[in-house]
Amino acid sequence: MQKLLHQIRSALAAPSRNARTAVVIGRLLGLAFLICFGTGIFSHFLQEPLPWMVFPTRPIFIYQVSQGIHITAGILCFPLLFAKLYSIFPELFQTPPIRSFPQFLERASIAVFVSTSIVQIVTGLLNTYQWYALFPFPFRQTHYALSFVIIGSLAIHIAVKLPTIQKYWRRKDNVDEKGALVVHQEYVDQPSPGSDVPSRGLTGKLFRWIDENPEPAPETNRRGFLVIVGIASAAVVTFTAGQSFRVLDVANIFGPRKNGIGPNALPVNRTAKAAKVTETAVAASWVLSMVNGDVIRTFTREELHKLPQYEVELPIACVEGWSQMASWKGPRLRDLVAAVDGKAGTSIRATSLEQDSNYAVMDMPPEYVQDELTLVALELNGEELDLDHGYPARMIAPGRPGVLQTKWLSRIEMT
Repeated sequence: MQKLLHQIRSALAAPSRNARTAVVIGRLLGLAFLICFGTGIFSHFLQEPLPWMVFPTRPIFIYQVSQGIHITAGILCFPLLFAKLYSIFPELFQTPPIRSFPQFLERASIAVFVSTSIVQIVTGLLNTYQWYALFPFPFRQTHYALSFVIIGSLAIHIAVKLPTIQKYWRRKDNVDEKGALVVHQEYVDQPSPGSDVPSRGLTGKLFRWIDENPEPAPETNRRGFLVIVGIASAAVVTFTAGQSFRVLDVANIFGPRKNGIGPNALPVNRTAKAAKVTETAVAASWVLSMVNGDVIRTFTREELHKLPQYEVELPIACVEGWSQMASWKGPRLRDLVAAVDGKAGTSIRATSLEQDSNYAVMDMPPEYVQDELTLVALELNGEELDLDHGYPARMIAPGRPGVLQTKWLSRIEMT
Protein backbone atom coordinates (compact mmCIF):
# COMPACT_ATOMS: atom_id res chain seq x y z
CA MET A 1 0.00 0.00 0.00
CA GLN A 2 2.85 2.37 0.86
CA LYS A 3 4.47 1.71 -2.52
CA LEU A 4 1.16 2.25 -4.34
CA LEU A 5 0.51 5.57 -2.59
CA HIS A 6 4.04 6.70 -3.41
CA GLN A 7 3.53 5.82 -7.07
CA ILE A 8 0.24 7.73 -7.15
CA ARG A 9 1.89 10.78 -5.62
CA SER A 10 4.72 10.62 -8.14
CA ALA A 11 2.26 10.34 -11.03
CA LEU A 12 0.28 13.34 -9.78
CA ALA A 13 3.31 15.57 -9.24
CA ALA A 14 3.33 18.76 -11.34
CA PRO A 15 5.15 22.12 -11.18
CA SER A 16 1.85 23.88 -10.50
CA ARG A 17 1.12 21.58 -7.54
CA ASN A 18 3.14 23.02 -4.70
CA ALA A 19 2.71 24.75 -1.38
CA ARG A 20 3.21 28.26 -2.80
CA THR A 21 0.36 27.75 -5.29
CA ALA A 22 -1.84 26.30 -2.54
CA VAL A 23 -1.24 29.36 -0.35
CA VAL A 24 -1.91 31.85 -3.18
CA ILE A 25 -5.20 30.15 -4.10
CA GLY A 26 -6.06 29.50 -0.47
CA ARG A 27 -5.94 33.11 0.61
CA LEU A 28 -8.24 34.13 -2.26
CA LEU A 29 -10.64 31.32 -1.38
CA GLY A 30 -10.55 32.25 2.31
CA LEU A 31 -11.29 35.89 1.46
CA ALA A 32 -14.23 34.85 -0.76
CA PHE A 33 -15.73 32.76 2.03
CA LEU A 34 -15.27 35.52 4.59
CA ILE A 35 -17.07 37.96 2.27
CA CYS A 36 -19.87 35.44 1.78
CA PHE A 37 -20.11 34.92 5.53
CA GLY A 38 -20.30 38.62 6.39
CA THR A 39 -22.83 39.53 3.70
CA GLY A 40 -24.83 36.36 4.44
CA ILE A 41 -25.09 37.23 8.14
CA PHE A 42 -26.33 40.71 7.19
CA SER A 43 -29.02 39.22 4.95
CA HIS A 44 -30.02 36.66 7.57
CA PHE A 45 -30.57 39.20 10.34
CA LEU A 46 -32.47 41.53 8.02
CA GLN A 47 -34.97 38.68 7.68
CA GLU A 48 -34.76 37.44 11.28
CA PRO A 49 -33.58 40.39 13.39
CA LEU A 50 -32.84 40.15 17.08
CA PRO A 51 -34.96 42.50 19.25
CA TRP A 52 -32.17 45.06 19.76
CA MET A 53 -31.10 45.33 16.12
CA VAL A 54 -31.49 48.53 14.11
CA PHE A 55 -30.62 48.58 10.40
CA PRO A 56 -29.48 51.43 8.15
CA THR A 57 -31.86 52.62 5.44
CA ARG A 58 -29.12 54.52 3.60
CA PRO A 59 -27.59 54.19 1.17
CA ILE A 60 -30.70 52.89 -0.54
CA PHE A 61 -28.64 50.32 -2.46
CA ILE A 62 -27.03 48.82 0.65
CA TYR A 63 -28.79 45.46 0.33
CA GLN A 64 -28.58 45.51 -3.46
CA VAL A 65 -24.78 45.73 -3.29
CA SER A 66 -24.39 43.48 -0.26
CA GLN A 67 -26.39 40.59 -1.67
CA GLY A 68 -24.96 41.05 -5.14
CA ILE A 69 -21.46 40.69 -3.68
CA HIS A 70 -22.64 37.68 -1.64
CA ILE A 71 -23.90 35.77 -4.67
CA THR A 72 -20.98 36.79 -6.90
CA ALA A 73 -18.39 35.78 -4.29
CA GLY A 74 -20.23 32.48 -3.80
CA ILE A 75 -20.08 31.72 -7.52
CA LEU A 76 -16.40 32.71 -7.54
CA CYS A 77 -15.77 30.01 -4.92
CA PHE A 78 -16.34 27.30 -7.56
CA PRO A 79 -13.12 27.83 -9.60
CA LEU A 80 -11.13 28.80 -6.51
CA LEU A 81 -12.16 25.71 -4.53
CA PHE A 82 -11.40 23.35 -7.41
CA ALA A 83 -8.05 25.07 -8.00
CA LYS A 84 -7.17 24.69 -4.32
CA LEU A 85 -8.05 20.99 -4.42
CA TYR A 86 -5.95 20.56 -7.55
CA SER A 87 -2.91 22.17 -5.96
CA ILE A 88 -2.93 19.92 -2.87
CA PHE A 89 -4.39 16.73 -4.38
CA PRO A 90 -1.15 14.65 -4.25
CA GLU A 91 -0.91 15.33 -0.50
CA LEU A 92 -4.02 13.19 0.00
CA PHE A 93 -1.88 10.14 -0.77
CA GLN A 94 0.88 10.64 1.80
CA THR A 95 1.98 7.73 3.98
CA PRO A 96 1.20 7.09 6.72
CA PRO A 97 -2.10 9.00 6.37
CA ILE A 98 -1.96 10.32 9.97
CA ARG A 99 1.32 10.97 11.79
CA SER A 100 0.29 13.26 14.65
CA PHE A 101 -2.69 14.87 16.35
CA PRO A 102 -2.11 18.26 14.66
CA GLN A 103 -2.10 16.51 11.30
CA PHE A 104 -5.30 14.72 12.26
CA LEU A 105 -6.87 18.13 12.96
CA GLU A 106 -5.55 19.36 9.63
CA ARG A 107 -7.05 16.47 7.67
CA ALA A 108 -10.33 16.54 9.59
CA SER A 109 -10.71 20.30 9.06
CA ILE A 110 -10.03 19.87 5.33
CA ALA A 111 -12.60 17.08 5.05
CA VAL A 112 -15.26 19.12 6.85
CA PHE A 113 -14.41 22.34 5.02
CA VAL A 114 -14.42 20.79 1.53
CA SER A 115 -17.61 18.75 2.01
CA THR A 116 -19.62 21.58 3.58
CA SER A 117 -18.26 24.11 1.07
CA ILE A 118 -19.38 22.00 -1.87
CA VAL A 119 -22.87 21.59 -0.39
CA GLN A 120 -23.02 25.30 0.43
CA ILE A 121 -22.03 26.71 -2.95
CA VAL A 122 -23.99 24.13 -4.97
CA THR A 123 -27.23 24.70 -3.03
CA GLY A 124 -26.56 28.45 -3.11
CA LEU A 125 -26.29 28.33 -6.89
CA LEU A 126 -29.49 26.25 -7.13
CA ASN A 127 -31.20 28.83 -4.92
CA THR A 128 -30.42 31.60 -7.41
CA TYR A 129 -32.46 29.61 -9.95
CA GLN A 130 -35.11 28.79 -7.29
CA TRP A 131 -34.67 25.04 -7.82
CA TYR A 132 -35.63 24.21 -4.25
CA ALA A 133 -37.14 20.82 -5.11
CA LEU A 134 -33.64 19.44 -5.67
CA PHE A 135 -32.80 19.42 -1.94
CA PRO A 136 -35.21 18.07 0.72
CA PHE A 137 -34.36 20.51 3.52
CA PRO A 138 -35.12 24.16 4.31
CA PHE A 139 -32.56 26.13 2.31
CA ARG A 140 -32.22 29.31 4.35
CA GLN A 141 -31.81 27.63 7.74
CA THR A 142 -29.38 25.04 6.35
CA HIS A 143 -27.38 27.69 4.48
CA TYR A 144 -27.09 29.75 7.67
CA ALA A 145 -25.97 26.81 9.83
CA LEU A 146 -23.41 25.53 7.31
CA SER A 147 -21.80 28.98 7.09
CA PHE A 148 -20.61 28.63 10.70
CA VAL A 149 -19.33 25.10 10.06
CA ILE A 150 -17.33 26.39 7.08
CA ILE A 151 -15.82 29.33 8.94
CA GLY A 152 -15.03 27.16 11.98
CA SER A 153 -13.28 24.44 9.96
CA LEU A 154 -11.45 27.12 7.95
CA ALA A 155 -10.19 28.71 11.19
CA ILE A 156 -8.91 25.34 12.46
CA HIS A 157 -7.19 24.62 9.15
CA ILE A 158 -5.47 28.02 9.09
CA ALA A 159 -4.33 27.64 12.71
CA VAL A 160 -2.79 24.20 12.05
CA LYS A 161 -1.18 25.22 8.75
CA LEU A 162 -0.04 28.67 9.89
CA PRO A 163 3.70 27.87 9.79
CA THR A 164 3.40 26.66 6.19
CA ILE A 165 1.22 29.64 5.25
CA GLN A 166 3.79 32.05 6.71
CA LYS A 167 6.62 30.32 4.86
CA TYR A 168 4.93 30.55 1.46
CA TRP A 169 2.96 33.78 1.91
CA ARG A 170 5.35 36.14 0.13
CA ARG A 171 6.59 35.42 -3.38
CA LYS A 172 10.06 36.87 -2.77
CA ASP A 173 10.69 34.27 -0.06
CA ASN A 174 10.14 31.45 -2.55
CA VAL A 175 12.24 32.38 -5.60
CA ASP A 176 15.97 32.22 -6.27
CA GLU A 177 18.13 34.99 -7.71
CA LYS A 178 16.88 34.08 -11.20
CA GLY A 179 13.23 34.39 -10.21
CA ALA A 180 12.54 30.63 -10.37
CA LEU A 181 10.25 29.11 -7.76
CA VAL A 182 12.13 27.18 -5.08
CA VAL A 183 10.33 24.27 -3.44
CA HIS A 184 11.19 24.14 0.27
CA GLN A 185 11.90 20.74 1.80
CA GLU A 186 9.94 20.13 4.96
CA TYR A 187 11.68 16.80 5.64
CA VAL A 188 15.40 16.19 5.28
CA ASP A 189 15.47 12.48 4.41
CA GLN A 190 15.90 11.36 0.83
CA PRO A 191 14.74 8.05 -0.67
CA SER A 192 17.28 5.29 -0.97
CA PRO A 193 19.13 5.32 -4.31
CA GLY A 194 17.18 3.39 -6.90
CA SER A 195 14.22 2.96 -4.57
CA ASP A 196 10.71 3.74 -5.66
CA VAL A 197 9.31 3.86 -2.14
CA PRO A 198 9.86 6.40 0.61
CA SER A 199 12.42 5.54 3.26
CA ARG A 200 13.12 6.70 6.79
CA GLY A 201 16.47 8.02 7.92
CA LEU A 202 18.07 8.36 11.33
CA THR A 203 15.62 11.06 12.26
CA GLY A 204 12.67 8.77 11.59
CA LYS A 205 11.02 11.42 9.46
CA LEU A 206 9.22 10.31 6.33
CA PHE A 207 10.23 11.54 2.87
CA ARG A 208 7.28 13.42 1.37
CA TRP A 209 6.06 14.06 -2.19
CA ILE A 210 7.19 17.65 -2.12
CA ASP A 211 10.83 16.52 -1.87
CA GLU A 212 10.55 14.67 -5.16
CA ASN A 213 11.06 18.01 -6.89
CA PRO A 214 14.63 18.92 -5.85
CA GLU A 215 15.02 21.18 -8.90
CA PRO A 216 13.24 24.55 -8.87
CA ALA A 217 9.81 24.11 -10.40
CA PRO A 218 9.27 26.04 -13.65
CA GLU A 219 7.67 29.34 -12.69
CA THR A 220 6.02 29.58 -16.11
CA ASN A 221 3.97 26.43 -15.46
CA ARG A 222 2.74 27.78 -12.13
CA ARG A 223 1.95 31.13 -13.66
CA GLY A 224 0.11 29.42 -16.50
CA PHE A 225 -2.05 27.55 -14.00
CA LEU A 226 -2.83 30.75 -12.10
CA VAL A 227 -3.69 32.49 -15.37
CA ILE A 228 -6.17 29.71 -16.20
CA VAL A 229 -7.72 30.03 -12.73
CA GLY A 230 -7.93 33.80 -13.20
CA ILE A 231 -9.63 33.46 -16.59
CA ALA A 232 -12.13 30.92 -15.23
CA SER A 233 -12.90 33.17 -12.25
CA ALA A 234 -13.35 36.23 -14.45
CA ALA A 235 -15.64 34.28 -16.78
CA VAL A 236 -18.03 33.01 -14.09
CA VAL A 237 -18.26 36.52 -12.62
CA THR A 238 -18.68 38.30 -15.96
CA PHE A 239 -21.38 35.95 -17.26
CA THR A 240 -23.50 35.97 -14.06
CA ALA A 241 -22.89 39.21 -12.13
CA GLY A 242 -24.95 41.25 -14.60
CA GLN A 243 -28.08 40.18 -12.70
CA SER A 244 -26.69 42.08 -9.68
CA PHE A 245 -24.66 44.90 -11.23
CA ARG A 246 -26.09 46.84 -14.17
CA VAL A 247 -22.65 47.59 -15.64
CA LEU A 248 -22.25 43.87 -16.47
CA ASP A 249 -25.80 43.36 -17.70
CA VAL A 250 -24.69 43.16 -21.35
CA ALA A 251 -22.64 40.03 -20.50
CA ASN A 252 -25.30 38.40 -18.30
CA ILE A 253 -25.59 35.09 -20.15
CA PHE A 254 -26.14 32.59 -17.33
CA GLY A 255 -27.78 34.71 -14.61
CA PRO A 256 -31.37 33.58 -13.95
CA ARG A 257 -32.74 37.15 -14.10
CA LYS A 258 -32.04 39.95 -16.56
CA ASN A 259 -32.72 43.67 -16.18
CA GLY A 260 -35.83 45.00 -17.91
CA ILE A 261 -37.38 41.59 -18.61
CA GLY A 262 -40.84 41.06 -17.13
CA PRO A 263 -44.08 42.94 -16.47
CA ASN A 264 -43.59 46.63 -15.70
CA ALA A 265 -40.08 46.09 -17.19
CA LEU A 266 -39.04 44.27 -14.02
CA PRO A 267 -38.28 40.57 -13.38
CA VAL A 268 -40.64 38.50 -11.23
CA ASN A 269 -39.74 35.85 -8.66
CA ARG A 270 -43.13 34.64 -7.47
CA THR A 271 -46.12 35.09 -9.76
CA ALA A 272 -49.70 35.80 -8.74
CA LYS A 273 -50.66 32.33 -9.92
CA ALA A 274 -48.00 30.69 -7.73
CA ALA A 275 -49.16 32.80 -4.79
CA LYS A 276 -52.81 31.80 -5.46
CA VAL A 277 -54.07 35.40 -5.50
CA THR A 278 -55.35 35.68 -9.07
CA GLU A 279 -58.93 36.05 -7.80
CA THR A 280 -58.58 37.70 -4.38
CA ALA A 281 -56.18 40.40 -5.58
CA VAL A 282 -58.57 41.67 -8.27
CA ALA A 283 -61.78 41.27 -6.27
CA ALA A 284 -63.97 44.39 -6.12
CA SER A 285 -64.24 43.93 -2.35
CA TRP A 286 -60.50 44.36 -1.77
CA VAL A 287 -59.48 46.91 0.85
CA LEU A 288 -56.29 47.62 2.74
CA SER A 289 -56.98 47.47 6.48
CA MET A 290 -54.90 49.70 8.77
CA VAL A 291 -55.11 48.50 12.37
CA ASN A 292 -53.85 50.17 15.54
CA GLY A 293 -55.45 48.39 18.48
CA ASP A 294 -59.12 49.35 18.42
CA VAL A 295 -58.59 51.92 15.69
CA ILE A 296 -59.28 50.42 12.27
CA ARG A 297 -59.51 52.13 8.91
CA THR A 298 -59.95 50.56 5.52
CA PHE A 299 -58.82 52.01 2.21
CA THR A 300 -60.01 51.03 -1.24
CA ARG A 301 -57.54 51.40 -4.05
CA GLU A 302 -59.31 54.57 -5.17
CA GLU A 303 -58.99 56.03 -1.68
CA LEU A 304 -55.30 55.18 -1.59
CA HIS A 305 -54.90 57.05 -4.89
CA LYS A 306 -56.54 60.13 -3.35
CA LEU A 307 -53.88 60.34 -0.64
CA PRO A 308 -50.72 62.40 -1.33
CA GLN A 309 -48.70 60.44 -3.87
CA TYR A 310 -44.93 60.22 -3.87
CA GLU A 311 -42.62 58.85 -6.53
CA VAL A 312 -39.29 57.32 -5.47
CA GLU A 313 -36.42 55.53 -7.18
CA LEU A 314 -35.60 52.37 -5.23
CA PRO A 315 -33.99 49.07 -6.14
CA ILE A 316 -35.77 45.76 -5.78
CA ALA A 317 -33.04 43.41 -4.55
CA CYS A 318 -33.73 39.72 -3.98
CA VAL A 319 -31.88 37.17 -1.90
CA GLU A 320 -31.25 35.16 -5.08
CA GLY A 321 -28.83 37.91 -6.12
CA TRP A 322 -30.65 39.78 -8.86
CA SER A 323 -31.60 43.43 -8.47
CA GLN A 324 -32.87 46.34 -10.50
CA MET A 325 -33.58 50.01 -9.91
CA ALA A 326 -37.22 50.98 -10.49
CA SER A 327 -39.61 53.89 -10.10
CA TRP A 328 -42.40 53.41 -7.52
CA LYS A 329 -45.39 55.62 -6.76
CA GLY A 330 -47.93 55.60 -3.96
CA PRO A 331 -48.71 57.02 -0.48
CA ARG A 332 -46.09 56.97 2.24
CA LEU A 333 -46.46 54.23 4.81
CA ARG A 334 -45.94 56.68 7.67
CA ASP A 335 -48.96 58.71 6.48
CA LEU A 336 -51.13 55.60 6.59
CA VAL A 337 -49.78 54.79 10.06
CA ALA A 338 -50.63 58.32 11.20
CA ALA A 339 -54.17 57.88 9.83
CA VAL A 340 -54.82 55.33 12.58
CA ASP A 341 -53.02 57.35 15.27
CA GLY A 342 -49.82 55.35 15.01
CA LYS A 343 -46.92 57.03 16.78
CA ALA A 344 -43.36 57.53 15.60
CA GLY A 345 -41.26 54.59 16.67
CA THR A 346 -43.96 51.99 16.07
CA SER A 347 -43.36 48.76 14.18
CA ILE A 348 -45.83 47.21 11.78
CA ARG A 349 -46.86 43.74 10.68
CA ALA A 350 -47.97 43.47 7.05
CA THR A 351 -50.11 40.58 5.85
CA SER A 352 -50.39 39.48 2.23
CA LEU A 353 -53.15 37.70 0.35
CA GLU A 354 -50.44 35.24 -0.68
CA GLN A 355 -51.00 31.56 0.15
CA ASP A 356 -48.54 28.83 1.17
CA SER A 357 -45.64 31.17 1.86
CA ASN A 358 -43.39 31.79 4.86
CA TYR A 359 -43.31 35.45 3.82
CA ALA A 360 -47.07 36.08 3.74
CA VAL A 361 -46.62 37.94 7.05
CA MET A 362 -43.81 40.49 7.31
CA ASP A 363 -42.59 42.53 10.28
CA MET A 364 -41.06 45.96 9.67
CA PRO A 365 -39.11 47.86 12.35
CA PRO A 366 -39.56 51.59 13.03
CA GLU A 367 -36.57 52.83 11.01
CA TYR A 368 -38.27 51.65 7.82
CA VAL A 369 -41.82 52.57 8.84
CA GLN A 370 -40.91 56.22 9.34
CA ASP A 371 -38.60 56.52 6.35
CA GLU A 372 -39.89 58.98 3.76
CA LEU A 373 -39.02 56.56 0.95
CA THR A 374 -41.13 53.70 2.28
CA LEU A 375 -44.33 53.52 0.22
CA VAL A 376 -47.42 51.44 -0.24
CA ALA A 377 -46.79 51.29 -3.97
CA LEU A 378 -49.67 51.46 -6.46
CA GLU A 379 -47.65 52.13 -9.62
CA LEU A 380 -44.38 50.79 -10.99
CA ASN A 381 -42.26 52.38 -13.73
CA GLY A 382 -45.03 54.77 -14.70
CA GLU A 383 -47.73 52.09 -15.04
CA GLU A 384 -50.35 50.53 -12.84
CA LEU A 385 -48.81 47.84 -10.68
CA ASP A 386 -48.94 44.52 -12.53
CA LEU A 387 -50.68 41.63 -10.82
CA ASP A 388 -47.42 39.68 -10.69
CA HIS A 389 -45.74 42.63 -8.98
CA GLY A 390 -48.29 42.91 -6.20
CA TYR A 391 -51.46 44.56 -7.50
CA PRO A 392 -53.48 46.10 -5.93
CA ALA A 393 -50.80 47.36 -3.49
CA ARG A 394 -47.40 46.32 -2.29
CA MET A 395 -44.68 47.48 0.08
CA ILE A 396 -41.43 49.05 -1.05
CA ALA A 397 -38.75 50.31 1.35
CA PRO A 398 -35.05 51.21 1.06
CA GLY A 399 -32.40 48.64 1.90
CA ARG A 400 -34.70 45.63 2.36
CA PRO A 401 -34.60 42.15 0.75
CA GLY A 402 -37.20 41.57 -1.94
CA VAL A 403 -38.91 38.86 0.13
CA LEU A 404 -39.75 41.57 2.69
CA GLN A 405 -41.19 43.97 0.09
CA THR A 406 -44.59 42.36 0.60
CA LYS A 407 -46.86 42.04 -2.43
CA TRP A 408 -50.69 41.79 -2.53
CA LEU A 409 -51.14 43.69 0.74
CA SER A 410 -54.36 43.17 2.70
CA ARG A 411 -53.63 44.28 6.28
CA ILE A 412 -51.10 46.47 8.10
CA GLU A 413 -51.16 46.31 11.89
CA MET A 414 -49.25 48.39 14.46
CA THR A 415 -47.21 46.20 16.81
